[in-house]
Amino acid sequence: MPTIAALIPARYASTRLPAKLVQELGGKTVIQRTYLSTVATGIFDEIWVVTDHEEIKKQVEDVGGKVFYSEKKHESGSDRIAEALDQVKAELIVNVQGDEPFQDQKSLQDLVKVFEDSAVKVASLKTLISEDEAQNPNMVKVVTDLKNNALYFSRSAIPYNRDKIRELQYWKHVGIYGYRREVLLAFTQMAKSRMEEIEMLEQLRLLENGIKIRMVETQHQTIAIDTAEDLNRARKILALKS
Repeated sequence: MPTIAALIPARYASTRLPAKLVQELGGKTVIQRTYLSTVATGIFDEIWVVTDHEEIKKQVEDVGGKVFYSEKKHESGSDRIAEALDQVKAELIVNVQGDEPFQDQKSLQDLVKVFEDSAVKVASLKTLISEDEAQNPNMVKVVTDLKNNALYFSRSAIPYNRDKIRELQYWKHVGIYGYRREVLLAFTQMAKSRMEEIEMLEQLRLLENGIKIRMVETQHQTIAIDTAEDLNRARKILALKS
């Protein structure tokens, strides 16, 4: 296997929950929890948090983590981690979301394993959801081909269930990505695509440019900290684990 790095983009500014990554979560901050749970998987040759803010940098260094300090403004986490490749030399890059403090070893192992197939350039995760959940535009859905390559991602419920098939499955996209180094660098040089702008989903840029995304099933239910309610739920889950 190639050398593997986990890069965790960590932006300080957030709309729904101000400074969410430095909020307290069981005696540590959200970004510290994300970093430490990524380390605990034991999968990666190196782990970096990529940030543009001194407070996040300090939080990560306080728990022994490595930080790439970004001097540029970026529109997305993918752009942010691509800048860090000036310093990170790994061949396989996994983009771990900074606001997801409970990383799952099996999901990340399964994601990395598909790169044993040399045809796989980008991979991501999907998980089954209910039909009711599929109606939520904040939950991104994905449909795949027979080889589990993504056909399309949408905020709409896809596929459209015209004939009301009872056993129809809906898949939620879980926003953790693995990239071969050269593909990540190429991706961030591409212009925004039409469908990307319509859906506000950057992964559609890859599909519109003919780059396949291999989808890997996971049963792990991630918690992304976007609101105060999410943070309270994460605190309750952590308390139950203690």
